[in-house]
Amino acid sequence: MIRLHHVQYGRSFRILWLIEEIGLEKTLGPLEVIPYQIGSKAMREGDLPKVSPAVRIPAIEIDGLEMAESGAIMEYLIETYAPDLGRAPGDRERPDYLQWIHFSETIASLIENLNLQMVFLRPPAKPSPVVVKLTVARLRAAMMGLEARMGDHDWLLPGGFSGADVMMGFNLFAVPYFVPLDEFPKLQAYKARMEAMPSHQRTCAREGEQTFYDKGFYPVPEA
Repeated sequence: MIRLHHVQYGRSFRILWLIEEIGLEKTLGPLEVIPYQIGSKAMREGDLPKVSPAVRIPAIEIDGLEMAESGAIMEYLIETYAPDLGRAPGDRERPDYLQWIHFSETIASLIENLNLQMVFLRPPAKPSPVVVKLTVARLRAAMMGLEARMGDHDWLLPGGFSGADVMMGFNLFAVPYFVPLDEFPKLQAYKARMEAMPSHQRTCAREGEQTFYDKGFYPVPEA
């Protein structure tokens, strides 16, 4: 049995994509996706609190095991079912592999902050121009660092596609709503390579059209 507690195009997209890439349903049987809306009472009234200490997605129930946190789930599923997507201890790419997995959460936390300010706040509440401006600047700086580190290889690691790329994919879906990718040609190409993968396309087909963002771009609000 696989049960994924999921929000459309949220951090749990990473796990949904990994399950598609591994072909885990062929091994363990059909995946049950339990959908939520961020902030809904259903997140606290259902089974999610039993699986996730913070009552947040993603959370997974798999073969009697319960786990939360996308990075932890990612590492476990790869180590258990798809070691070729990871880098084992002793592999020369292991340090970068771990760094990129955790750097993905650095970026995701900035996106989350912007989501809270620009998407979740409703009148009469207003986003803080200062907070948004600083957070956008930090997000842009992170993108600049990522662009500089891409080098000439197709994926984050020279050795090829890995779970670190799956972790980063969610970020590159969300970043353009706050920081245009026009000035980052390597990241644009990197994002296009992800989107061309059959497993990514199957995951997006499973998700349907995104309904979280109601604008194509969210500029810094005026003071």
